[in-house]
Amino acid sequence: MAKISMLGSGFIGRFYADSLQGQRSRDKIVSIYSRREESAKKFAEDYQVGHWTIDMEASIAHPDVEVVCISLPNNLHEAAVNLCCKHKKAVICTKPLGRNAEEAKRMLEAVEKAGIFNGYLEDLVYTPKFLKALESVKNGALGRILWAKSRETHPGPHSEWFWDKEQAGGGCILDLGCHCVEIARSFIGKDIKPVEVMCWADTQVKPIDAEDHAIGLVKYENGAIGQFEVSWTFRGGLDLRDEVMGTEGTIWLNSFLRTGFDMFTTGKGADYVAEKAESNSGWLFPVGDELNELGYNHMFTDMFNAMESGQVARETFYDGYVVNAVLDAAYRSAQSKLWEPVKLDVWRGRTGVEKAKTLTEYDAQYYLVKEEMTHFGAKKLILKDKQSGQIVEKVLN
Repeated sequence: MAKISMLGSGFIGRFYADSLQGQRSRDKIVSIYSRREESAKKFAEDYQVGHWTIDMEASIAHPDVEVVCISLPNNLHEAAVNLCCKHKKAVICTKPLGRNAEEAKRMLEAVEKAGIFNGYLEDLVYTPKFLKALESVKNGALGRILWAKSRETHPGPHSEWFWDKEQAGGGCILDLGCHCVEIARSFIGKDIKPVEVMCWADTQVKPIDAEDHAIGLVKYENGAIGQFEVSWTFRGGLDLRDEVMGTEGTIWLNSFLRTGFDMFTTGKGADYVAEKAESNSGWLFPVGDELNELGYNHMFTDMFNAMESGQVARETFYDGYVVNAVLDAAYRSAQSKLWEPVKLDVWRGRTGVEKAKTLTEYDAQYYLVKEEMTHFGAKKLILKDKQSGQIVEKVLN
């Protein structure tokens, strides 16, 4: 049983609490910290938490607490992490780890110097569909991964601090792009170095200082490309989609908006439908088990199983730091309109990985470009002459 201090009583803190005290059942929140007394009291009442406080350190230092779960605004992550280091408490932190890579690096160095367990709560790499897809990719079903694309769009976050650039550190790139980058990075290989980023970003709709819509490309050392599409201006709910393409196959994932559960209602008696749903009438797209479909259950199970067995979680502060570094490059590119390098002071993956050769031998004279069966029953080959470079077509009856 893990005994948890929850820092933050808002939307994500409650999502986490529903998961923590759900799937494994034996885990328990024993202390809740909130910046507002009424919120702390209400959370404690709703989740039967014995200790509530508006003093962050008091919650972290509570003698019953073994692990601290940070579900606070981005600008408060580092202070919370430093208190966990001070009191030698294991820490798991919501995404993004920092407002930028420099902040994330300080947190990474702090937990490693303190020798405490650290986990990065990137729920979307724990969804059942993603885990199944990743297993297929690792088993070679798609061959060599060439392109991984992730999209997260919705009408905007729930709490006021997200819309404040100083507190949040950025807009939808930081809020949603952190998911998308880690999804693509996982498919391509977390040991493959991201080298440069090209990004377009703009504030198209919302009256805020940060961006509300962005599209980016992340180039990896082995020649693979990652792509992210993020928006706080999408109308229609929460859209989570991933695609991954390899030399031998393709996977498409639709994790939330259109999952095979469609419902029509006039709205009478309808209330909550799904996260960031914009309506409770008309055609709706409910989700069978939100906690599970969004990866929370599998994420916390991995975190606590790793902590109890003395292992490293699948997602750590190091992963959060790498993601922040990629997003920093995206922000620089959005300003410069150029490919911007990913600056990684700490890199623990492979180095010097060369782009794979794409030449497939057909015979002594030709490389194979494409092979297909025609509608009239003959096999057609597209070939490239090794010496002249000429492209030729050969039909085999």
